[in-house]
Amino acid sequence: MVTLKGDKIYLRALEPEDLEFVYAVENDEAIWEVSNTQTPYSRFLIRQYLENAQQDIYEAKQLRLAICKNDDFKAIGLIDLFDFDPKNRRAGIGIVIKNTEDRSKGVGKEALRLLIAFAFEQLQLHQLYANISQENVASIQLFTTFGFQCIGVKKDWVRTQNRFTDEGVYQLIHQS
Repeated sequence: MVTLKGDKIYLRALEPEDLEFVYAVENDEAIWEVSNTQTPYSRFLIRQYLENAQQDIYEAKQLRLAICKNDDFKAIGLIDLFDFDPKNRRAGIGIVIKNTEDRSKGVGKEALRLLIAFAFEQLQLHQLYANISQENVASIQLFTTFGFQCIGVKKDWVRTQNRFTDEGVYQLIHQS
């Protein structure tokens, strides 16, 4: 896969060296509600996942990339295409920036721009969708910046801290 490069960041394939970073992200309970995780992952399982991460998106139905600053190999976030459906030319898209000090600096915006362009230009997708908590104002602002529109709200969809929250479905259709 070609590295996707922007002004501040680049997206690259996951490497075995990303084990501790992916382990930290997957086991960060603060992010579980956005990643739909319910139990911790072991290093063993993540090592197995990384060993199979070289699978083609057509095989795995998913593409997970590390978000890195241009001057560093170390990952600061992850961005995914998931539920890849080549017949209907669509996929889900999600992003997480691990540390709060790397957020609100245009990193997520640049990563999302790069992956949207890749999805529409290289994979020839017709549409992308994102599931976003209606309380996650930053993510809603990020995705709507690129033209994603809320096409529906799933009421009481996600249980967090003994209460239920709504989740919006945001969709971007490629205008070719």
